[in-house]
Amino acid sequence: MSHQSLEIRHASHPEAAKGLDTQGLRREFLIPGLFAADRIKLVYSHIERMIIGGACPVDAPLALQTPKEVGQSSFLARRELGIINIGGPGIVRVDGEAHDIGTREALYVGMGAGEVVFEAREGAAPPRFYLLSAPAHRSYPTRRIDASVGRVLELGDKSTANERSIHQMLIPGAVDSCQLVFGMTTLAPGSVWNTMPCHTHDRRNEVYLYFDLAPEARIFHFMGEPQETRHLLVGEGDAVISPPWSIHSGVGTGAYTFIWAMAGDNQDYADMDMVATADLR
Repeated sequence: MSHQSLEIRHASHPEAAKGLDTQGLRREFLIPGLFAADRIKLVYSHIERMIIGGACPVDAPLALQTPKEVGQSSFLARRELGIINIGGPGIVRVDGEAHDIGTREALYVGMGAGEVVFEAREGAAPPRFYLLSAPAHRSYPTRRIDASVGRVLELGDKSTANERSIHQMLIPGAVDSCQLVFGMTTLAPGSVWNTMPCHTHDRRNEVYLYFDLAPEARIFHFMGEPQETRHLLVGEGDAVISPPWSIHSGVGTGAYTFIWAMAGDNQDYADMDMVATADLR
């Protein structure tokens, strides 16, 4: 039995999304259960051809296999890869070179790299490697990303329950990539809102991964066109595909952390089409 699986998600038109019920919305846009022991789970989204995945090595190393869907002899022949660890300490080997990746640390792997293998350092606290891959046309060096790399923004306010710290991890000017951009947002205790007022950006797709939630905690993730909003209830380790036409915002039953990732026509973090809260429906 292979240790790796891949699921296909097709792009959805906003008119079609309007008519989806709860199960339909979850089927199209929610990615649950990414982190299973000794498994690599991948979802291939036809929106920007992003691949979203999870690798959770416990008892043995896990080698990233090349699915037929990428159409190449190796996974990174025409792709780049971001790896963010939201679990215990782990090791990522790229063409045999070992990279120690601690909790909340990341590794960028550029186009053209060969074998990628995931390993645990401690069986009692295995890593949970979150994987993000986008097509690439240029190669950039493999780079480890920790708290000292990138940029940190302190935004929000306690009075609006959205005090948060944004670590721009893979971002132009800090770590160069072809089109993939990602970062991590941590809400302060007592704050529960993210990305409100909200926005869209028709030039880029976005994916959210929520974690640091208590078992009973949930996030109300808001999506849909600004005049046709919907919501998904998500829990620990769940990811959400946010199409370019959709808002992406959320409120939790307590504080949490999420990883945002984008790919598309540009890498400009500030390229947003803002939506006034009073205009939402």
